[in-house]
This record gives sequence, structure tokens and C-alpha cells, in this order.
Amino acid sequence: LKTDVSTGRYTEMVRKGERETWLIILLDDYTTKLLSLCCKMTDLLAEGITVVENVYKNREPVPHMKAIYFITPTKKSVDGLIDDFISRSSSRYKAAYVYFTDFCPDNLFNKIKSSCSKSIRRCKEINISFFPYESQVFTLNVPDAFYRCYSPTLEKTKDKDAVMETMAEQIVTLCATLEENPGVRCKSTPSDNASKLAHLVEKHLEDYYKTDEKSQIKAKTHSQLIIIDRGFDPVSTVLHELTFQAMAYDLLPIENDTYKYKTDASAGKEKEAILEEDDELWVKIRHKHIADVIEYLSLSSLSQLMKKMPHYRKEISRQVVHLSLAEDCMSKFKPNIERLCKTEQDLALGTDAEGQKVKDSMRVLLPVLLNKNHDNYDKIRAILLYIFSTNGTTQENLDKLIQNVQIESDSDMIRNWKYLDVPIISSQQKQTRRDRSLEETFQLSRWTPVIKDVMEDAIENKLDSKDWPYCSQCPPTWNGSGAVSARQKTKASYQDERKSSARLIIFVIGGITYSEMRSAYEVSQAHKSCEVIIGSTHILTPRRLLDEVKSLTKPKDTVCVKDE
Repeated sequence: LKTDVSTGRYTEMVRKGERETWLIILLDDYTTKLLSLCCKMTDLLAEGITVVENVYKNREPVPHMKAIYFITPTKKSVDGLIDDFISRSSSRYKAAYVYFTDFCPDNLFNKIKSSCSKSIRRCKEINISFFPYESQVFTLNVPDAFYRCYSPTLEKTKDKDAVMETMAEQIVTLCATLEENPGVRCKSTPSDNASKLAHLVEKHLEDYYKTDEKSQIKAKTHSQLIIIDRGFDPVSTVLHELTFQAMAYDLLPIENDTYKYKTDASAGKEKEAILEEDDELWVKIRHKHIADVIEYLSLSSLSQLMKKMPHYRKEISRQVVHLSLAEDCMSKFKPNIERLCKTEQDLALGTDAEGQKVKDSMRVLLPVLLNKNHDNYDKIRAILLYIFSTNGTTQENLDKLIQNVQIESDSDMIRNWKYLDVPIISSQQKQTRRDRSLEETFQLSRWTPVIKDVMEDAIENKLDSKDWPYCSQCPPTWNGSGAVSARQKTKASYQDERKSSARLIIFVIGGITYSEMRSAYEVSQAHKSCEVIIGSTHILTPRRLLDEVKSLTKPKDTVCVKDE
């Protein structure tokens, strides 16, 4: 995804126009984050960009230089552009090349036209209203989307309708960037969130491909877009994961993908490392189980690199970072989490490590609730797994659990799951799962995210059309034949093969977990003929999700809902 954005939309933007001079680029807050995900300052310099400025702030005029404006089509950003060319004699720059992330409303476009059109050499909407978080993961810039989509205080309000409309528009820009016109389908559930969003996306796709640059209607491509509500798999959101990336983000205070650590060599000084895909070692080990990671990063392999100094200083520093990260994870895991993981797996799967059925879930749960070393978050996660495993409990039982564990102030972390259509005080039929009994797993990592079942079933054409209806015609790839066969392809590079193969795009309303992100890579690796891309409103950690669930019943004005 990052490659598609940087080599497609971004390259087109910085290479257009007369290039006899160096350029300035103007960004707003959204595009600053977007550009930082796709390229570095050295990439900008290579294309002749010497200065990066914020369009909102006062700046010194540079009237002999041209400026690229990469901004969102909002009043604040457009006003920043107009202020720079308020009059020809006092223009800040020689000329402007304007690129909007998305469709620019007529009122803003007409405002630009009447104010500074003579200074604008180019004005284009480049359709990229999403963040490419990883090569196969994207997120949307929708503040407080979880609250807006699931809070009962906003049910059937314009606020909820507006966020649905925004998400649909942003998902279409993802499809446009990938040059896909997918068949859109959703999971039919009592909640109409997924269905409503799916139909909005389908409508916007139709509109987009009628009005693209070539002015031609684009047929459905060999791809599917599946939209799912967050309540579809609550277990994966609260379970302790022991693969490296998921474990680190759950147990350690990692903010903005920045890991802070100390080493003996740093003499007690705190150092920082960004966990990103430019780090090849991180990409190689992030989805491995923590036990495999520690073995891979063993001191013996580190000493082998030390012998090859000085050529491998960069590799050594990365080894040190990830070894420190793994050790920090284990320091949290060993005292309390290890025993907790066994309980969680037994509750989630309904069987123990030997495959024996759990007969009394409460007996499995109690030791966790009585253990004073577990904090309230961990106890609530265990209680939720107990409730999910029994498809809801009685009101009396729930009240007793909350009272005995003394979590009255946080009880909405449990009760509010009903707004995600997850049974808390009722009983529903458990969904059937794929048989994975023959797959090799670690005893404390037996659970597989439900979304992985969906990915595999979709690729193998096994999703029931009654449970997963299309909003329009079925794309040709999935017309009963499954994904395109890899055997039919001529030899090509991995990237070329990916571009010509089918794509499966999964979007979850209300956040995705790191284990679900990992599933997209694993399924893509197993099914070479289909690339799986997964996205959501945001990325979840268990604690963040519990806080968001708790806030659902709070009044809107007490929850930070930001509007541009």
C-alpha cells in the first residue's frame, strides 16, 4: 500500500509542472501524517522539494519559488491557500500546484476560483483519504469513529450518518489508489452498520468510476471488499497475544510506534526506536511467536555479527533494539501473564491444551479473579472471555461477578458490549469455526482470529451468499471458480504477480487488532494468487478498546469528538 501511494499519487504530485526550480511543499495536519508514512525527507529532496511548511502557520514569503499544496479539501486548509495569494503583489510564492486528498466541495472550489485562480497552475483531486499503515494494512482518519458508530446516544442521528458517509468516501479512495472496483459484500447481522456502509461504498464506487479521468464506467475487477462489524469477533480483541508485534503493543507503553528503551551501552540514557517497515528485521520477526523471536535474536547470533564489525553496525543496533523489546515483553509475561494466557485460551476455545472440553468455565475463571497480582483490566478481559464462551450470562451472575471483583466503576467495559451486538445477558448460537486441530501451535496461542476463517473462506469461495450478501454483481474472479490459479501465471516478479492477481480487501468498523493484521499476511502467503489487505477506522489494543467500550454510554460532550 505504501508503495502504491508513494510511487503513484505522490510521485505524480511532485514531478508535475515546470521543474527548472526547487519547490516548497505545503501540508496540513492530515497530509503531514500521510506523507510521513509514505516517504522520508531524503525522498522529497531527491524530487527537488527543499522546504516543508504547515499551511496553517504564518510563513516568510519566498516569491521566486513555486509551491505544491498537498491539503485536505476543508475550509481551514483552503483559507490557508487563499491567504498566500491574497493579492498578486504580495503573493508568498511564484505559483501554486494544488492537490486535494479528496473531492473538493463546490463552495470551496468556487472560493479558490474567485480569490486566487490566476496563481494556480494545477488543481487536482488525487483521492487518497486513508493512511497506509503497513504494506497490507490501512486506517482511516475518522476521530472517535468507535463512539460515533456504536454509542446508543448517537443512534439514528445525523452524526452517525455523517461518519458512515465519510468512511465510505475514504474506502473508495483506497479502491481508487489500488485501481480496483471490487464486489462489495457484508456480514448480515442484527446491526445495520456493515450493511449500511457496504451500500454507501457501492454507491460511491459507481459514482467514482463514472466520473474518473477517462470518463468511462469501469467493470468490476477481480476483487472483493468485505465489510464487518467489530462485534463479529470480540474474543480476538481481549485475548493476550504472544506474537511479537501484538504482544509488544499490548504489554508495553508504545506510543506512535515509538519504543523507548535503555541499554548498558547507553549508560542509563533512554533511547527511542521507531517500529516500522523500513526495518527489515522488524518485518521478518513481528509476526513470530515470542519464543521464536527470542531464539532468533539469541546472543549467539548477535556475537556472530559483532565479529563482522564495523560493516554491520546498523544490523547490530537493530538486533539490540528488538532483543530489548523481547526482554521487556518477557519481563511482563513471566510473573503474571503466562498463567493468565492458559486460562484465556481454555475459555476462548472451550477446550484445554490436550483437547479436553472445559466443563465448568467458572472454575477456570475463578483463580484469575482471586489473584491480587492481576489488575482490573486483566480481570475484565478474563470475565469477558468467560461471557463470550458461554454466549452470555444471567443478569444475576454478571452483577455478582462485578460486585465480588470490585469493578463497579468499570462495569460498563463489560455491559456496553451489547451495543456491538455481542450477547452479554442472553444466549445465542455459537458460530461454527474452521477445523484447525491439525495445525501446529504453541499451547498458549491456540486461538485463531475469526477473521482468518473469513479470509480463507472468501478466497476458496466458501462464504455463504445468504450470510455474506453482495451489494451488487459478483466480481468475475469469484463467480464460482475461486481465486485465480497461480499455475496459470507466467513467471513474474512478486509485485507484478500481486498486481495482476485477485485482491481481498477487509474493512472492520470500529478497529482491528494486531492479530487480525497478522492474519492478512499469513493468508496472503498461503494463497499466492490473492493479496489480502485489511483496514479499519483505527488499530486497537485491548486496553484502548475497553476504554472505548466504557465511553459508549457517556454523553457526547464528555467524549472528545473532533470535527474539522
